[in-house]
Amino acid sequence: QLQASGGGLVQPGNSLRLSCAASGFTLNDYDIAWFRQAPGKEREGVACRRRSDGHTSYLDSVEGRFTISRDNARNTVNLQMNSLKPEDTAIYYCAATRRRLISGLCRRVESYDAWGQGTLVTSPA
Repeated sequence: QLQASGGGLVQPGNSLRLSCAASGFTLNDYDIAWFRQAPGKEREGVACRRRSDGHTSYLDSVEGRFTISRDNARNTVNLQMNSLKPEDTAIYYCAATRRRLISGLCRRVESYDAWGQGTLVTSPA
């Protein structure tokens, strides 16, 4: 089970840190990702990280502002979001899979089989 937290209302330009805690399994054995879904839009992959080599991939619009990381001691995956923009407003979901993903599949919804419940991030215009 994955439990996401850390969402909230934040003014544009400020930062927020999301966290996703795993229970019942060890996240270090999984490839991990964060997705988001804005109203009326499809879910999109924001960031992912492979366990095999630490390879990360980011959505172009968040590159340089967001950072995905894992905390093995706490069994969590985090998303540090800096310089937030109104277009970052969405429900954010964490996801994990035991499959070893190639880089091209790392931010694809269909690559993941374990999902958190979502946490809302709002950055008003």
